[in-house]
Amino acid sequence: MNEVPAVQVPGVYRRRVGDIVVTAISDGYLDAVYEFMRDIEPAEAERILKEAYRPAPPRVSINCFVIHSAGRVALMETGSGDKMGPTLGKMPENLAKAGVETKAIDTIILTHMHPDHSNGLTDNDGKALFPNVELVVSERDVAHWHDDTAMARATERQKLRFFQWAREQVKPYMNRRRDAQGEVFPGVTAMPLYGHTPGHTGYMVSSKGEQLLIWGDIVHMPDIQTRRPDVWMEPDVDGDAAIATRAGRRQRPGARSQPLASSGSRCRCSSMPTSSGPWP
Repeated sequence: MNEVPAVQVPGVYRRRVGDIVVTAISDGYLDAVYEFMRDIEPAEAERILKEAYRPAPPRVSINCFVIHSAGRVALMETGSGDKMGPTLGKMPENLAKAGVETKAIDTIILTHMHPDHSNGLTDNDGKALFPNVELVVSERDVAHWHDDTAMARATERQKLRFFQWAREQVKPYMNRRRDAQGEVFPGVTAMPLYGHTPGHTGYMVSSKGEQLLIWGDIVHMPDIQTRRPDVWMEPDVDGDAAIATRAGRRQRPGARSQPLASSGSRCRCSSMPTSSGPWP
């Protein structure tokens, strides 16, 4: 007799896309501050959040995704590891609860290299936690985080968390990298969405006429950035490019009904996120 499920798993959500199954895995959340946002006054940001019945100051969800396709398993994003506080780094625990063994994963896919996306590649000694996988990541991102000139322009916090950590995370995978171009996994196609980082990449999951766009950090705070798409974030390497990329996605035909998943907001697997209405 089959056992009746008795345990709710709040950190796991599955969605079928044709023959592909995408499972959202929560890595936890980050309580942000209004100063995280650019080109919006804290009072306006707070008003928008409260009108949408969202936490104010904002709370940002961090998500990873398991993709089952063509008999293979990929993990998109690796979470925050144990370097970003007690509310994050939950991906391994939730991955196990979802019944996914790390040894079954043959491909790691990154939208970009920021600590809440790539810290989980290695342990604190720099050892690869997924020693047998192929790593898909934009070469533009790898080149940027290894650029000493760009690093010299960064704040001390950014030098450590963005540049140094990225270099440590990718080091054991340097000979097993694949550029994020074209189809990177069965039914998963890379889409350049530059701005948040120089190589920020979204991925379109497609099967049997169905699609799901995993768009990384195009939007961090949907309630605010749907009303004010001109608002950008402190980690955006190029704020103007991030705004333009966001505008380009929203102006595409069918954008309002496009199923989406986000690595760095409360949108896991849903339609285009809205606030009190659709994208303006």
